[in-house]
Amino acid sequence: MTLLLIGDVIGRPGRDVVRRWVMPLREEHRIDLVVANCENVAGGAGVTPQTAEELFRAGVDVLTSGNHVWRKREAYELLRLDPRVLRPANYPNGAVGTGSTIVETLKGQKVGILNLMGRVFMESLLDCPFRTAERELARLRLVTSVIVVDMHAEATSEKVAMGWFLDGKISCLFGTHTHIPTADERILPKGTAFITDVGMTGPYDSVIGRRVDQILE
Repeated sequence: MTLLLIGDVIGRPGRDVVRRWVMPLREEHRIDLVVANCENVAGGAGVTPQTAEELFRAGVDVLTSGNHVWRKREAYELLRLDPRVLRPANYPNGAVGTGSTIVETLKGQKVGILNLMGRVFMESLLDCPFRTAERELARLRLVTSVIVVDMHAEATSEKVAMGWFLDGKISCLFGTHTHIPTADERILPKGTAFITDVGMTGPYDSVIGRRVDQILE
């Protein structure tokens, strides 16, 4: 099984890149499933039904997110109605939407996708991502052994810790949120593929996707 995992898609430039390249990449590499983080896809912060649909039409199968997913009011209805759009699973009970899903590829393979968010330098009201992971994996493993986790977190140490915690329990953990790709991609001892952050899909000459002049000011 071949997966394409895309970091934070930033605004229109990111959407343009996804629209231009995902389908050719799917064909060239015979990719079975595409997962992209959408929390910055609408104007650089948030997601709307229209921008989510644009990514789906471009060839993305599942959208993960993070703390910015709530920035647009339209996202609430999107999260409630579309199980392909995830928010971190460790938001407290009562939060709109779901943090995990199971999708089936065209070949009939079932894949579990889990979205988690770190708490270090992030939102303190989140539930423990480690306990949440255990709870969600127990449910997902009843259906499939192929499970991918988007760990959306600020601290690299928290992402690395989650990688070791889930080693051998999932197929892959990829980190998002900092928009800067790391060079530590590896297969952990028990077989889980890991990278601390896959970076962003957005303007290269920028400050993590934002205009340089605005950030410097």
